[in-house]
Amino acid sequence: MLPRLDTIFTPLDLAALVFFLVVVVGYGIFTGPAGYKRSSLAGAIQSQRVAWMLNMARRDNRALDAILLGSLGQGNAFFASSSAIAIGGLAAMMGSGEKVQQMLERIPMVAPSTGVVWEMKLLIIIGIFVFAFFKFAWAFRLSHYTSIMIGATPLLSVDSAICDEHAARTAKLAGLSAEHSNGGIRAFYYAIAALTWFGHPILFIAATLWVMLILVRRDYFSRSLRLIAGPKKV
Repeated sequence: MLPRLDTIFTPLDLAALVFFLVVVVGYGIFTGPAGYKRSSLAGAIQSQRVAWMLNMARRDNRALDAILLGSLGQGNAFFASSSAIAIGGLAAMMGSGEKVQQMLERIPMVAPSTGVVWEMKLLIIIGIFVFAFFKFAWAFRLSHYTSIMIGATPLLSVDSAICDEHAARTAKLAGLSAEHSNGGIRAFYYAIAALTWFGHPILFIAATLWVMLILVRRDYFSRSLRLIAGPKKV
């Protein structure tokens, strides 16, 4: 029988973990598919993707579009590989929890804990990177499918309505790839916050809030959003 969490973690550790999960899951729901309909950076970028694919459908030579999409796909492949490396490195640290915890406890303000607690925290961070790996790997595959959709775009001389409809579906597929890629990037942010849990649960809560403020600012109040969205229509 698996031990209960309240027999492993202290009440403060559990409170920090619950707070982290609520914040992460809540932000994921808020910025999910419905997030594109709000005034977010993801929504502004999706509008530009639609314009890009409509322009692509009207070009005779679409090699540039395939090159641009390929470079975006390589970014997802890089982050997927980075996630796999992080998983391997963290897994190699399993079993040495007590030694590492003893080293950490030499630092002032670090909360004492057992090797079992340290390894449970490590497993949670590994889980975050596993989530990121699947997100980036699927985003890479979706970018590959988007390239195929670009190659399958009908010639403009066939029917402009058919071309526009195909371009709109291609833009949605590219947006879906970006949605998964964004989820993977956010997981890296969350992993940084979770690393502070090794120091103290209060620090974990503070780091979670700090990371969330960064994400909210960049998604909804950044200068890049204003530049991409352009002037507001009156």
